[in-house]
Amino acid sequence: MVIKSYGKMHGTRKKLTGRTFYGITRFLQEFKVGDHVHLAYDPSSTFPHPRFQGKTGIVVSKRGKSYEVKVNDMNAKKLIFIRPEHLKLQHVSGN
Repeated sequence: MVIKSYGKMHGTRKKLTGRTFYGITRFLQEFKVGDHVHLAYDPSSTFPHPRFQGKTGIVVSKRGKSYEVKVNDMNAKKLIFIRPEHLKLQHVSGN
């Protein structure tokens, strides 16, 4: 009998469907250090582990074309290196 696989893409089929066409502006976005961003994966290109889909993080630095984003994962803070096409700026209202 075959053993069930629990790989990286397990349970992500419905999460990553129903996307719309993204223009070139999504790839050319610029973020500043300290910006709050949402992780919204574009399934047509490679992306980090699906457990971070929908999380919100803070941009720590830029490394080449990618950004270093600090994300809370349960009680641990993790650093993810992610391309700008998978990020969306969070609009924070000032008080």
